[in-house]
Amino acid sequence: MNTDEERQFREFVAARSRSLLHTAYLLTGDWEQGRDLLQTALAATARRWSKLRDREQPEIYVRRALYHAQVDRFRLLSWGRETVTDTLPDQPSAQAVDWADTVVQRQDIMAALRRLPKRQRAVVVLRYFEDRPDAEIAAILGVAQGTVRSQTHKALASLRTALTEAGQSAASSTASGRGVVA
Repeated sequence: MNTDEERQFREFVAARSRSLLHTAYLLTGDWEQGRDLLQTALAATARRWSKLRDREQPEIYVRRALYHAQVDRFRLLSWGRETVTDTLPDQPSAQAVDWADTVVQRQDIMAALRRLPKRQRAVVVLRYFEDRPDAEIAAILGVAQGTVRSQTHKALASLRTALTEAGQSAASSTASGRGVVA
């Protein structure tokens, strides 16, 4: 990489790192793992920077690298990491509305998002957190637009089910007195 290309790459990283880190966090569900994932994707991009044909759209290349690095990482780390439980975490009662409720709700959403298969999670993140169109999502993930739509449909159904079950679990524990602190 010559000095001009290095300057362009540094400018790109400075301009887009915050958005890319947010995407990495949403893909992993953890800020530290997201930072590691982004660093891996940016290192891969830096190695190929001089060969990128379309200098106007390096972000698509980086997002694709993020997605593929996350899938690769998941394959390596997936053995024995999941813990199966018969109940979902309780949600707070509807009476107490404060910032803690918002945090718990966000944690429930992130937990449900983490339980999605990798491609479904990537589609949800790109569509609803980054507001990207189907064509761009398909290009980033290397799939057809129909696949993007079907994965979105399946992901939303799974999320609805998980969040509904979490809500019912919270309601039943509050009604039985298990969620009440004296």
